[in-house]
Amino acid sequence: MGMLCAVTFTANGQLHYADPGDLHVEVGDHVLLPTDRGPVVAQVMWAAEYSSEPTDGFPVLLGPATAADLADQESTRKVKARTLVASRKLIREHGLPMKVLAVDPQPANNKTVIYYSSPDTVDFRSLLRDLSATLGSRVELLQLAARDSVRVTGGIGTCGRDTCCSTFLKDYEPITLAMARDQDLPANPMRISGACGRLMCCLKYEHPLYQDFKATTPAIGEPVDSPAGPGTVISHSVPGESVVIRLASDGTKQVCPKASVCSARKAYDSRPPS
Repeated sequence: MGMLCAVTFTANGQLHYADPGDLHVEVGDHVLLPTDRGPVVAQVMWAAEYSSEPTDGFPVLLGPATAADLADQESTRKVKARTLVASRKLIREHGLPMKVLAVDPQPANNKTVIYYSSPDTVDFRSLLRDLSATLGSRVELLQLAARDSVRVTGGIGTCGRDTCCSTFLKDYEPITLAMARDQDLPANPMRISGACGRLMCCLKYEHPLYQDFKATTPAIGEPVDSPAGPGTVISHSVPGESVVIRLASDGTKQVCPKASVCSARKAYDSRPPS
């Protein structure tokens, strides 16, 4: 239990949670977050809030960022921009099927990490030599998978919001077509795929609700008794907690609350008063 706030290193970037310690932070404040490479300037996106979950494993903010820290951050941003331009230029000159996604200069280690995506395995040995000579440091090229590519570069999902992986999502859970079928979604890749071309991560969010609904609701095709009379279930509406039935009397459709056709609720309603 303790206080937690959320910070980000870049605008609309991934959120990182931290213990504010003795700091009273507000949204927009620049603070120093400890990392493996030392303190890094970050901006507060969520003010500190009390959490009932354990907070022992979260990093503790080192303090507010000074003017010198902000100047160093701006200098690093310019170095990244120059590195990005130089990397893309050399890749074009070598004619390699690579797309540079992000760069991470590490002056303290005299090293530059370049993240890229490619549909094929690339022989970049000659490119690596030219990059090292141009940038004046050791260069490490790391290929990212489709999901990680979107996480690094960011994007807009079909919902119109920033992609989950580029903002708050830390771990990728397995997503299957069965989840889409359980939610009555079309098996059209264009409808259920995210910006990365893989199945949308958000299919996982509501899947437990659909599983619980179908486990406690009469199945499609099952006869039921409803307030409007006996009928047969022809469809489910999970968001509305309701079912659509076809009345046996005249064949018309009737939308009924889930509780009105579930045997458990009807047994509860029919019990004698205590």
